[in-house]
Amino acid sequence: MSCTVAVDELSVGMYIHLEGGWLSHPFPLSSFRISAPEQIATLRGLGLARVRWVPEKSDPPPPLLAGAGADDGNDGAAPGACDGPEVALDTAAHEGQACPAAQRRRQLSAQREALLRCERQYGEAAAAWREATEALVTRPQHAGRTGEALAQAMLEKMLGREEMGIRLVASGGDRAAAHALNVGVVAMLIGRSLGLPEPDMLDVGVGALMHDVGKQDIAERYHHADEHCSPSEAAAYRDHVARGVAHGRRMALSAGALAVLAQHHEHADGSGFPRQITTDQMSLAARIVAIVNRYDNLCNPAARRAALTPHEAVATLFAQGRQAFDATVLNAFIRVVGVYPAGSLVQLTDDRYAMVVAVNSSRPLKPRVLVHDTQAPRNEARVVNLEQAGDLGIRRSLPAAKLPAAALAYLDPRPRVSYFFEPLLPEAGAEDAAA
Repeated sequence: MSCTVAVDELSVGMYIHLEGGWLSHPFPLSSFRISAPEQIATLRGLGLARVRWVPEKSDPPPPLLAGAGADDGNDGAAPGACDGPEVALDTAAHEGQACPAAQRRRQLSAQREALLRCERQYGEAAAAWREATEALVTRPQHAGRTGEALAQAMLEKMLGREEMGIRLVASGGDRAAAHALNVGVVAMLIGRSLGLPEPDMLDVGVGALMHDVGKQDIAERYHHADEHCSPSEAAAYRDHVARGVAHGRRMALSAGALAVLAQHHEHADGSGFPRQITTDQMSLAARIVAIVNRYDNLCNPAARRAALTPHEAVATLFAQGRQAFDATVLNAFIRVVGVYPAGSLVQLTDDRYAMVVAVNSSRPLKPRVLVHDTQAPRNEARVVNLEQAGDLGIRRSLPAAKLPAAALAYLDPRPRVSYFFEPLLPEAGAEDAAA
Protein backbone atom coordinates (compact mmCIF):
# COMPACT_ATOMS: atom_id res chain seq x y z
CA MET A 1 0.00 0.00 0.00
CA SER A 2 1.32 3.48 -0.83
CA CYS A 3 -0.07 7.00 -1.05
CA THR A 4 1.27 10.38 -2.02
CA VAL A 5 1.54 12.99 0.70
CA ALA A 6 2.49 16.66 0.75
CA VAL A 7 6.06 17.24 1.97
CA ASP A 8 4.76 19.83 4.45
CA GLU A 9 2.72 17.09 6.16
CA LEU A 10 5.59 14.67 6.72
CA SER A 11 6.54 13.64 10.25
CA VAL A 12 9.18 11.51 11.94
CA GLY A 13 8.34 7.81 11.66
CA MET A 14 6.77 7.96 8.19
CA TYR A 15 8.22 5.58 5.60
CA ILE A 16 8.64 7.27 2.22
CA HIS A 17 9.93 6.54 -1.29
CA LEU A 18 11.67 9.14 -3.47
CA GLU A 19 11.41 9.07 -7.24
CA GLY A 20 13.96 10.33 -9.76
CA GLY A 21 16.99 8.12 -9.21
CA TRP A 22 19.41 7.52 -6.38
CA LEU A 23 21.84 10.26 -7.43
CA SER A 24 19.11 12.93 -7.43
CA HIS A 25 18.93 13.24 -3.63
CA PRO A 26 21.39 13.11 -0.70
CA PHE A 27 19.87 10.17 1.21
CA PRO A 28 21.61 6.77 1.41
CA LEU A 29 18.48 5.00 0.13
CA SER A 30 15.52 6.07 -1.99
CA SER A 31 13.09 4.32 0.40
CA PHE A 32 13.49 4.93 4.13
CA ARG A 33 11.75 5.74 7.41
CA ILE A 34 12.12 9.39 8.45
CA SER A 35 14.10 9.38 11.70
CA ALA A 36 14.82 13.06 12.35
CA PRO A 37 13.31 16.51 11.63
CA GLU A 38 16.50 17.38 9.72
CA GLN A 39 15.55 14.84 7.05
CA ILE A 40 12.21 16.59 6.56
CA ALA A 41 14.04 19.92 6.20
CA THR A 42 16.31 18.35 3.57
CA LEU A 43 13.28 17.04 1.67
CA ARG A 44 11.75 20.51 1.65
CA GLY A 45 15.04 21.89 0.37
CA LEU A 46 14.86 19.56 -2.64
CA GLY A 47 11.80 21.44 -3.86
CA LEU A 48 9.52 18.41 -3.83
CA ALA A 49 5.79 18.99 -3.50
CA ARG A 50 4.75 15.42 -2.72
CA VAL A 51 6.41 12.10 -1.99
CA ARG A 52 5.19 8.52 -1.86
CA TRP A 53 4.26 7.33 1.62
CA VAL A 54 3.86 3.70 2.76
CA PRO A 55 1.65 3.66 5.88
CA GLU A 56 2.13 0.00 6.80
CA LYS A 57 5.91 0.47 6.99
CA SER A 58 5.62 3.65 9.02
CA ASP A 59 6.46 3.54 12.73
CA PRO A 60 4.13 4.09 14.35
CA PRO A 61 1.51 3.96 11.57
CA PRO A 62 0.24 7.56 11.48
CA PRO A 63 -3.44 8.43 10.95
CA LEU A 64 -4.39 9.06 7.33
CA LEU A 65 -3.53 12.61 6.42
CA ALA A 66 -5.90 15.02 4.80
CA GLY A 67 -3.39 15.61 2.00
CA ALA A 68 -2.75 11.93 1.24
CA GLY A 69 -3.97 10.53 -2.06
CA ALA A 70 -3.95 7.06 -3.57
CA ASP A 71 -0.85 6.32 -5.60
CA ASP A 72 -2.73 5.45 -8.76
CA GLY A 73 -1.56 8.34 -10.88
CA ASN A 74 -4.51 10.49 -9.78
CA ASP A 75 -3.58 12.99 -7.08
CA GLY A 76 -7.17 14.12 -7.02
CA ALA A 77 -8.38 10.95 -5.33
CA ALA A 78 -10.51 11.14 -2.23
CA PRO A 79 -8.54 12.36 0.82
CA GLY A 80 -6.95 9.52 2.71
CA ALA A 81 -7.74 6.95 0.03
CA CYS A 82 -4.84 4.50 0.20
CA ASP A 83 -5.02 1.21 -1.62
CA GLY A 84 -5.64 -1.95 0.37
CA PRO A 85 -5.51 -1.05 4.10
CA GLU A 86 -7.47 -4.17 5.04
CA VAL A 87 -4.86 -6.38 3.36
CA ALA A 88 -2.05 -4.52 5.11
CA LEU A 89 -3.71 -4.91 8.51
CA ASP A 90 -4.26 -8.62 7.88
CA THR A 91 -0.63 -9.06 6.93
CA ALA A 92 0.51 -7.23 10.04
CA ALA A 93 -1.73 -9.35 12.24
CA HIS A 94 -0.13 -12.57 11.00
CA GLU A 95 3.47 -11.35 10.73
CA GLY A 96 4.44 -12.61 14.15
CA GLN A 97 2.99 -16.06 13.46
CA ALA A 98 4.87 -16.91 10.28
CA CYS A 99 6.24 -20.40 9.88
CA PRO A 100 9.99 -20.90 9.31
CA ALA A 101 9.41 -21.40 5.57
CA ALA A 102 7.63 -18.04 5.32
CA GLN A 103 10.39 -16.35 7.31
CA ARG A 104 12.99 -17.85 4.98
CA ARG A 105 11.07 -16.59 1.95
CA ARG A 106 11.00 -13.09 3.44
CA GLN A 107 14.72 -13.24 4.18
CA LEU A 108 15.52 -14.38 0.64
CA SER A 109 13.28 -11.67 -0.80
CA ALA A 110 14.98 -9.00 1.32
CA GLN A 111 18.39 -10.40 0.35
CA ARG A 112 17.60 -10.15 -3.37
CA GLU A 113 16.07 -6.70 -2.96
CA ALA A 114 19.17 -5.39 -1.18
CA LEU A 115 21.48 -6.73 -3.91
CA LEU A 116 19.31 -5.41 -6.74
CA ARG A 117 19.10 -2.01 -5.06
CA CYS A 118 22.88 -1.82 -4.72
CA GLU A 119 23.37 -2.89 -8.35
CA ARG A 120 20.86 -0.26 -9.55
CA GLN A 121 22.79 2.38 -7.65
CA TYR A 122 26.04 1.11 -9.14
CA GLY A 123 24.47 1.32 -12.61
CA GLU A 124 23.47 4.96 -12.06
CA ALA A 125 26.99 5.83 -10.91
CA ALA A 126 28.58 4.00 -13.87
CA ALA A 127 26.30 5.86 -16.30
CA ALA A 128 27.29 9.20 -14.75
CA TRP A 129 30.98 8.29 -15.01
CA ARG A 130 30.56 7.36 -18.68
CA GLU A 131 28.78 10.66 -19.37
CA ALA A 132 31.75 12.51 -17.89
CA THR A 133 34.42 10.60 -19.82
CA GLU A 134 32.51 10.73 -23.11
CA ALA A 135 32.47 14.54 -22.86
CA LEU A 136 36.17 14.73 -22.01
CA VAL A 137 37.46 15.88 -25.40
CA THR A 138 34.62 17.98 -26.79
CA ARG A 139 33.22 19.45 -23.55
CA PRO A 140 35.93 19.15 -20.91
CA GLN A 141 34.36 21.51 -18.38
CA HIS A 142 31.05 19.62 -18.62
CA ALA A 143 33.05 16.44 -18.00
CA GLY A 144 34.62 18.02 -14.94
CA ARG A 145 31.29 19.20 -13.54
CA THR A 146 29.73 15.78 -14.13
CA GLY A 147 32.60 13.98 -12.41
CA GLU A 148 32.43 16.39 -9.47
CA ALA A 149 28.65 15.96 -9.23
CA LEU A 150 29.05 12.17 -9.11
CA ALA A 151 31.72 12.39 -6.40
CA GLN A 152 29.58 14.88 -4.46
CA ALA A 153 26.52 12.62 -4.65
CA MET A 154 28.54 9.63 -3.43
CA LEU A 155 30.06 11.74 -0.67
CA GLU A 156 26.63 12.84 0.56
CA LYS A 157 25.58 9.20 0.84
CA MET A 158 28.71 8.32 2.83
CA LEU A 159 28.69 11.17 5.33
CA GLY A 160 25.55 10.16 7.23
CA ARG A 161 25.45 8.58 10.65
CA GLU A 162 25.02 5.08 9.25
CA GLU A 163 27.80 2.53 9.09
CA MET A 164 28.90 1.80 5.53
CA GLY A 165 29.82 -1.51 3.98
CA ILE A 166 31.36 -2.69 0.71
CA ARG A 167 29.16 -4.90 -1.45
CA LEU A 168 30.14 -7.24 -4.30
CA VAL A 169 28.15 -6.34 -7.43
CA ALA A 170 27.86 -7.37 -11.07
CA SER A 171 29.54 -4.69 -13.18
CA GLY A 172 28.74 -5.75 -16.74
CA GLY A 173 31.40 -5.47 -19.42
CA ASP A 174 32.66 -1.90 -18.89
CA ARG A 175 36.09 -2.53 -17.40
CA ALA A 176 37.10 1.15 -17.30
CA ALA A 177 33.96 2.20 -15.41
CA ALA A 178 34.32 -0.74 -13.03
CA HIS A 179 37.93 0.18 -12.24
CA ALA A 180 37.07 3.85 -11.69
CA LEU A 181 34.19 3.02 -9.36
CA ASN A 182 36.13 0.36 -7.45
CA VAL A 183 38.90 2.85 -6.77
CA GLY A 184 36.46 5.69 -6.07
CA VAL A 185 34.29 3.76 -3.62
CA VAL A 186 37.12 2.25 -1.57
CA ALA A 187 39.22 5.45 -1.59
CA MET A 188 36.31 7.56 -0.34
CA LEU A 189 35.50 5.05 2.40
CA ILE A 190 39.15 5.20 3.50
CA GLY A 191 38.89 8.99 3.59
CA ARG A 192 35.75 8.65 5.70
CA SER A 193 37.51 6.28 8.12
CA LEU A 194 40.40 8.75 8.46
CA GLY A 195 37.99 11.58 9.27
CA LEU A 196 38.90 13.78 6.32
CA PRO A 197 36.92 17.03 5.98
CA GLU A 198 34.41 17.24 3.14
CA PRO A 199 36.57 19.29 0.71
CA ASP A 200 39.41 16.77 1.04
CA MET A 201 36.96 13.88 0.65
CA LEU A 202 35.70 15.47 -2.56
CA ASP A 203 39.27 15.71 -3.87
CA VAL A 204 39.75 12.01 -3.09
CA GLY A 205 36.51 11.13 -4.88
CA VAL A 206 37.05 13.22 -8.02
CA GLY A 207 40.71 12.23 -8.27
CA ALA A 208 39.91 8.53 -7.83
CA LEU A 209 37.07 8.55 -10.38
CA MET A 210 39.16 10.43 -12.94
CA HIS A 211 42.65 9.09 -12.21
CA ASP A 212 42.97 7.16 -15.49
CA VAL A 213 41.38 9.61 -17.95
CA GLY A 214 44.75 10.00 -19.67
CA LYS A 215 44.37 6.46 -21.04
CA GLN A 216 41.79 7.78 -23.48
CA ASP A 217 44.67 9.35 -25.43
CA ILE A 218 46.77 6.20 -25.83
CA ALA A 219 46.23 2.96 -27.70
CA GLU A 220 44.40 0.28 -25.73
CA ARG A 221 47.38 -2.07 -25.87
CA TYR A 222 49.22 0.45 -23.66
CA HIS A 223 46.46 0.72 -21.03
CA HIS A 224 48.21 -1.86 -18.83
CA ALA A 225 51.79 -2.80 -18.16
CA ASP A 226 53.55 -5.83 -16.68
CA GLU A 227 57.08 -7.09 -16.16
CA HIS A 228 57.23 -8.33 -19.78
CA CYS A 229 56.76 -4.86 -21.31
CA SER A 230 59.50 -3.44 -23.47
CA PRO A 231 60.97 -0.06 -22.44
CA SER A 232 59.00 1.69 -25.19
CA GLU A 233 55.75 0.01 -24.14
CA ALA A 234 56.34 0.94 -20.51
CA ALA A 235 57.00 4.56 -21.52
CA ALA A 236 53.77 4.67 -23.55
CA TYR A 237 51.85 3.30 -20.57
CA ARG A 238 53.37 5.75 -18.12
CA ASP A 239 52.48 8.63 -20.41
CA HIS A 240 48.83 8.32 -19.34
CA VAL A 241 49.67 10.20 -16.14
CA ALA A 242 50.81 13.39 -17.87
CA ARG A 243 47.94 13.18 -20.34
CA GLY A 244 45.51 12.74 -17.48
CA VAL A 245 46.81 15.84 -15.72
CA ALA A 246 46.40 17.82 -18.95
CA HIS A 247 42.78 16.63 -19.21
CA GLY A 248 42.26 17.48 -15.54
CA ARG A 249 43.37 21.05 -16.13
CA ARG A 250 40.99 21.35 -19.10
CA MET A 251 38.22 20.00 -16.88
CA ALA A 252 39.09 22.71 -14.31
CA LEU A 253 39.53 20.16 -11.52
CA SER A 254 40.69 21.33 -8.10
CA ALA A 255 44.38 21.30 -7.18
CA GLY A 256 43.71 18.41 -4.79
CA ALA A 257 42.10 16.27 -7.48
CA LEU A 258 44.87 17.14 -9.96
CA ALA A 259 47.45 15.93 -7.43
CA VAL A 260 45.74 12.53 -7.44
CA LEU A 261 45.89 12.34 -11.23
CA ALA A 262 49.59 13.29 -11.11
CA GLN A 263 50.66 11.04 -8.21
CA HIS A 264 48.48 7.91 -8.22
CA HIS A 265 51.41 5.76 -9.40
CA GLU A 266 53.98 7.22 -7.00
CA HIS A 267 55.24 5.11 -4.07
CA ALA A 268 56.24 6.00 -0.55
CA ASP A 269 59.81 4.83 -1.13
CA GLY A 270 60.31 6.76 -4.37
CA SER A 271 60.00 3.70 -6.62
CA GLY A 272 56.89 4.89 -8.44
CA PHE A 273 56.43 7.11 -11.48
CA PRO A 274 56.55 9.57 -13.17
CA ARG A 275 58.62 11.67 -10.69
CA GLN A 276 59.82 9.06 -8.15
CA ILE A 277 58.66 11.24 -5.26
CA THR A 278 58.30 9.94 -1.68
CA THR A 279 55.55 10.06 0.92
CA ASP A 280 56.30 13.56 2.21
CA GLN A 281 55.88 14.95 -1.31
CA MET A 282 52.61 13.14 -2.05
CA SER A 283 49.20 14.45 -1.08
CA LEU A 284 47.18 12.35 1.34
CA ALA A 285 44.48 11.90 -1.32
CA ALA A 286 47.09 10.55 -3.75
CA ARG A 287 48.50 8.18 -1.12
CA ILE A 288 45.01 6.78 -0.61
CA VAL A 289 44.28 6.35 -4.31
CA ALA A 290 47.72 4.82 -4.99
CA ILE A 291 46.96 1.92 -2.62
CA VAL A 292 43.44 1.29 -3.87
CA ASN A 293 44.51 1.53 -7.51
CA ARG A 294 47.21 -1.08 -6.88
CA TYR A 295 44.75 -3.36 -5.07
CA ASP A 296 42.21 -3.28 -7.91
CA ASN A 297 44.91 -3.92 -10.49
CA LEU A 298 46.03 -6.99 -8.54
CA CYS A 299 42.46 -8.33 -8.38
CA ASN A 300 41.48 -7.32 -11.92
CA PRO A 301 44.55 -7.37 -14.19
CA ALA A 302 44.27 -7.29 -17.96
CA ALA A 303 45.45 -10.92 -18.06
CA ARG A 304 42.94 -12.88 -15.98
CA ARG A 305 45.42 -15.69 -15.35
CA ALA A 306 47.48 -13.24 -13.28
CA ALA A 307 44.56 -12.22 -11.03
CA LEU A 308 44.96 -12.56 -7.27
CA THR A 309 42.04 -13.29 -4.99
CA PRO A 310 41.00 -10.25 -2.92
CA HIS A 311 42.49 -11.89 0.18
CA GLU A 312 45.77 -12.55 -1.66
CA ALA A 313 45.82 -8.96 -2.92
CA VAL A 314 45.46 -7.61 0.63
CA ALA A 315 48.27 -9.91 1.82
CA THR A 316 50.49 -8.72 -1.06
CA LEU A 317 49.87 -5.05 -0.26
CA PHE A 318 50.54 -5.65 3.43
CA ALA A 319 53.83 -7.40 2.62
CA GLN A 320 54.88 -4.43 0.46
CA GLY A 321 53.53 -1.84 2.88
CA ARG A 322 56.73 -0.89 4.67
CA GLN A 323 58.34 0.09 1.40
CA ALA A 324 55.77 1.09 -1.19
CA PHE A 325 52.83 2.58 0.70
CA ASP A 326 52.00 4.95 3.53
CA ALA A 327 51.58 2.69 6.61
CA THR A 328 48.74 4.72 8.16
CA VAL A 329 46.75 4.70 4.94
CA LEU A 330 47.48 1.01 4.36
CA ASN A 331 46.10 0.15 7.80
CA ALA A 332 42.98 2.20 7.06
CA PHE A 333 42.63 0.39 3.72
CA ILE A 334 42.71 -3.01 5.43
CA ARG A 335 40.12 -1.86 7.98
CA VAL A 336 37.79 -0.74 5.19
CA VAL A 337 38.04 -3.71 2.81
CA GLY A 338 38.48 -6.30 5.55
CA VAL A 339 40.92 -9.13 6.01
CA TYR A 340 38.62 -11.14 3.73
CA PRO A 341 37.42 -8.57 1.18
CA ALA A 342 34.22 -9.00 -0.82
CA GLY A 343 34.85 -11.57 -3.54
CA SER A 344 37.05 -13.80 -1.37
CA LEU A 345 36.34 -17.54 -1.42
CA VAL A 346 36.59 -19.01 2.06
CA GLN A 347 36.08 -22.11 4.15
CA LEU A 348 34.06 -21.60 7.32
CA THR A 349 34.86 -23.08 10.73
CA ASP A 350 32.09 -25.66 10.18
CA ASP A 351 33.89 -26.76 6.96
CA ARG A 352 31.31 -25.30 4.54
CA TYR A 353 32.53 -23.20 1.61
CA ALA A 354 31.35 -19.64 1.05
CA MET A 355 32.00 -16.42 -0.85
CA VAL A 356 32.28 -13.07 0.93
CA VAL A 357 29.66 -10.73 -0.54
CA ALA A 358 29.72 -7.75 1.84
CA VAL A 359 32.08 -6.29 4.44
CA ASN A 360 31.34 -4.05 7.41
CA SER A 361 34.49 -1.97 7.81
CA SER A 362 34.06 -1.77 11.61
CA ARG A 363 34.04 -5.60 11.89
CA PRO A 364 36.55 -6.77 9.26
CA LEU A 365 36.68 -10.39 10.50
CA LYS A 366 32.90 -10.84 10.39
CA PRO A 367 31.70 -10.24 6.81
CA ARG A 368 28.50 -11.46 5.19
CA VAL A 369 28.99 -14.64 3.19
CA LEU A 370 27.04 -16.58 0.56
CA VAL A 371 27.14 -20.18 1.76
CA HIS A 372 27.28 -23.34 -0.36
CA ASP A 373 24.22 -25.25 0.82
CA THR A 374 23.66 -28.71 -0.66
CA GLN A 375 20.06 -28.61 0.59
CA ALA A 376 19.06 -25.40 -1.21
CA PRO A 377 19.12 -24.46 -4.90
CA ARG A 378 21.47 -21.65 -5.96
CA ASN A 379 18.65 -19.11 -6.29
CA GLU A 380 17.83 -19.72 -2.63
CA ALA A 381 21.39 -19.54 -1.35
CA ARG A 382 21.64 -18.07 2.14
CA VAL A 383 23.63 -14.96 2.98
CA VAL A 384 24.89 -15.32 6.54
CA ASN A 385 26.04 -12.39 8.64
CA LEU A 386 28.97 -13.86 10.58
CA GLU A 387 28.66 -11.09 13.14
CA GLN A 388 25.32 -12.60 14.19
CA ALA A 389 26.22 -16.26 13.69
CA GLY A 390 27.56 -17.14 17.11
CA ASP A 391 30.85 -19.04 16.95
CA LEU A 392 30.76 -19.47 13.18
CA GLY A 393 33.68 -17.80 11.48
CA ILE A 394 36.19 -18.04 8.64
CA ARG A 395 38.90 -20.70 8.89
CA ARG A 396 40.85 -19.79 5.75
CA SER A 397 40.74 -18.14 2.35
CA LEU A 398 41.10 -20.30 -0.73
CA PRO A 399 41.84 -19.77 -4.43
CA ALA A 400 39.11 -20.97 -6.77
CA ALA A 401 41.20 -23.97 -7.82
CA LYS A 402 41.15 -25.31 -4.25
CA LEU A 403 37.35 -25.47 -3.98
CA PRO A 404 35.45 -28.66 -4.82
CA ALA A 405 33.87 -28.37 -8.26
CA ALA A 406 30.31 -28.47 -6.86
CA ALA A 407 31.00 -25.65 -4.39
CA LEU A 408 32.71 -23.52 -7.03
CA ALA A 409 29.82 -23.95 -9.48
CA TYR A 410 27.31 -23.09 -6.74
CA LEU A 411 29.10 -19.96 -5.51
CA ASP A 412 29.85 -18.94 -9.12
CA PRO A 413 32.46 -16.21 -8.50
CA ARG A 414 32.53 -13.61 -11.25
CA PRO A 415 35.71 -13.17 -13.29
CA ARG A 416 35.83 -9.52 -12.26
CA VAL A 417 35.66 -8.26 -8.67
CA SER A 418 33.47 -5.14 -8.61
CA TYR A 419 32.42 -3.15 -5.57
CA PHE A 420 29.90 -0.59 -4.48
CA PHE A 421 28.97 0.74 -1.05
CA GLU A 422 25.79 0.44 1.00
CA PRO A 423 24.55 1.80 4.31
CA LEU A 424 24.19 -0.95 6.89
CA LEU A 425 20.58 -0.16 7.74
CA PRO A 426 17.85 -2.50 9.02
CA GLU A 427 16.18 -2.41 5.59
CA ALA A 428 19.30 -4.02 4.08
CA GLY A 429 19.78 -6.53 6.85
CA ALA A 430 16.84 -8.92 6.63
CA GLU A 431 19.14 -11.51 5.06
CA ASP A 432 21.30 -11.57 8.16
CA ALA A 433 19.90 -14.71 9.76
CA ALA A 434 22.52 -17.31 10.64
CA ALA A 435 22.37 -20.74 9.04
